Amino acid sequence: MYRFLLTPRWWGINVFVLLAIPFCVFMGSWQLSRFEGRVHDHRTATEQATADGHTAARPLTRLLPVDQSTSGQRVTASGRYGEQLLVPGRELDGKRGFYVLTLLRTDSGKALPVVRGWLPGTADAAKAPAPPTGEVTVTGSLQASETPGDNGVSAEGGLPAGQTAAISSASLVNLVPYRLYDAWVTLERGDSGMKAVPASAPAGTGLDLKAFQNLGYTGEWFVFAGFVVFMWFRLLRREIEFQRDAALGLVPEEPERAAVVGG
Repeated sequence: MYRFLLTPRWWGINVFVLLAIPFCVFMGSWQLSRFEGRVHDHRTATEQATADGHTAARPLTRLLPVDQSTSGQRVTASGRYGEQLLVPGRELDGKRGFYVLTLLRTDSGKALPVVRGWLPGTADAAKAPAPPTGEVTVTGSLQASETPGDNGVSAEGGLPAGQTAAISSASLVNLVPYRLYDAWVTLERGDSGMKAVPASAPAGTGLDLKAFQNLGYTGEWFVFAGFVVFMWFRLLRREIEFQRDAALGLVPEEPERAAVVGG
């Protein structure tokens, strides 16, 4: 009864099933590992953020370049404040406002973008407090350059002079006459009465939509594997019933074959 399994048609079906099931399981496991990796990174970033609040600040040069292990860590740098810019369209505590970004010119010859604080309302240079004069030492959280269009960072162009949409060396290089670090710092305490801007988690460490997409894809691939098995058994059952009916003479003749026999 099961000799039909040796026919070319069923050989093709069986080979497809034997290849499809491991592939679906592999893809599902891979998506699950990506989700678990994001959960691990999120947990690590949270623990690091908690620990960084109690660790001593380290010199800027020891923490560069910025990566997932150094983003958010306490850093200290010294220099003199120079050009000041505004970063409009930034929210804090559910309110819309702007960052006050000042370039700290260090002894290395490079400038470090420093977010001195946040103010509510429309970006207005008249509202932004002037930076301290003379030599200053700042302490804050190290952050990686922002990418326009990601994590709520505006990709808007055509801003008024003295404003930038993103805090990144690529965005600032044409706005200030300094060589820049590919990083920035947000002060632990807002300067001149401004609110301090909390540090952001490193890119790719949050439980965002992409993380839960990985979890959803995991379920889909395992469902596909189950569907392949279900369809194989269904086809097998139908084939067995067909063979049984044919043996009992219950299978109707095909129209063309009946016509040939009748003629």
